[in-house]
Amino acid sequence: MCVLGIDLGGTNVRVGLTDAGEIIRVEETPINKAEDERGVLNCIYELIDRFAGENISGVGIGVPSVVDPVRGIVYDVQNIPSWKEVHLKKLLEEKYNLPVYVNNDANCFAAGEKYFGKAKNYSDCVGLILGTGVGAGLIINNKLYSGTNCGAGEFGMLPYKDKTYEAYCSGQYFEWKYKTTGGELYRQAESGEGEALKIFSEFGSHVGELIKVIVYSIDPEIIVLGGSVSKSFRFFRKEMWKSLEEFGYPKSIEKIKIEVSETEQSAILGAAALFYNEK
Repeated sequence: MCVLGIDLGGTNVRVGLTDAGEIIRVEETPINKAEDERGVLNCIYELIDRFAGENISGVGIGVPSVVDPVRGIVYDVQNIPSWKEVHLKKLLEEKYNLPVYVNNDANCFAAGEKYFGKAKNYSDCVGLILGTGVGAGLIINNKLYSGTNCGAGEFGMLPYKDKTYEAYCSGQYFEWKYKTTGGELYRQAESGEGEALKIFSEFGSHVGELIKVIVYSIDPEIIVLGGSVSKSFRFFRKEMWKSLEEFGYPKSIEKIKIEVSETEQSAILGAAALFYNEK
């Protein structure tokens, strides 16, 4: 069963032909941010048309925005100013006569891990993205849970200390507090530089506090980390677990698994997984 997975980013759109979690072919093109709504849609259509003749069962698309997943409407897409309210599901279904499922990128990440990644053997899981911001997708009883307004899992927006969890548990932390980037600190930590290792330890304690909130709220079997900062997990893992020692229900911490995603092309596979989630 072939499914198209579409990753609509702020600078590029990528379309992948997938089959049972395997990517067969990927096509991509840059997006001109100055394009109007129709111009961006035409970019997507042009890529999908490259797969004409394939036996495609459906389409999943992940978008960095607020989404109405039932009607497939996307609002205020990041870095695409013209996309204020686009009825994406309706437009694609009318053009291609295929079932189309739309969701935000964090939910796609969680779905991808559930169907093709580290979470496929678990019924309750959280896909936690630690990147330029903090995002999360929830799988409850083997199904993606988006909430009424696609807002479930926005743990990063909760108040924490003088800011939010996002400010302390994403790449933003390194920028506002230390005036550097996670990538630069990673290179320094790999060389054994003490200050970089110390900063990652601090970061790990904050991530531990975020995970406490998730476990108190959702109590999942596994949390799968994704995003650019998750690649530094070995540098903040120890302090993260140390923070979790102070938790009201120790058995929950004993049982929970926290792992880093190893899924290649996770954005495309995650979008394709929306199709399987509806079956």
